[in-house]
Amino acid sequence: YDLPPEEAAEIPKVPGQLADAIAALEADHEYLLQGDVFTPDFIENYIALKRETELDPIRLRPHPYEFVMYYDC
Repeated sequence: YDLPPEEAAEIPKVPGQLADAIAALEADHEYLLQGDVFTPDFIENYIALKRETELDPIRLRPHPYEFVMYYDC
């Protein structure tokens, strides 16, 4: 359905990519510390793990379009 732009602007948005979600978690995770749900160490390690095992391997490889543009003959 259609919303007026000013009403749509008030609706919170979720990150569209994992990198954005991890950055948002890093910037705002105080709510996860309340009630000892998670420890700061757990959150820091989780963020590091996601970066090392999911974000970096993809970021460090060429996109298929880059391959076509630069390496394909």
